[in-house]
Amino acid sequence: MAKMTTETKKRMHRTFEGTVVDSKMNKTIVVETYRLGKHTRYGKYMKSSSSFKVHDEKAQAQIGDKVQIMETRPISKTKFFKLFKILEKAQ
Repeated sequence: MAKMTTETKKRMHRTFEGTVVDSKMNKTIVVETYRLGKHTRYGKYMKSSSSFKVHDEKAQAQIGDKVQIMETRPISKTKFFKLFKILEKAQ
């Protein structure tokens, strides 16, 4: 089996971009992501959203920020993502 480097391992994690909708918890934010999907029967593109609980160690993200999150090992019962970087601060 080939030995995996840390760069190879990092590429395997899924990343999403979304907006922070809640930051009231300690070291946890809620990020909402949107995606377009084509309806199987009618062919219309539909927008659907998902919200993820994200680990934010330094509590630096606030409501309205555009952030990038990365999949990681399970941190708690509902947290499987961590904050990767803040793309844009809220006005």
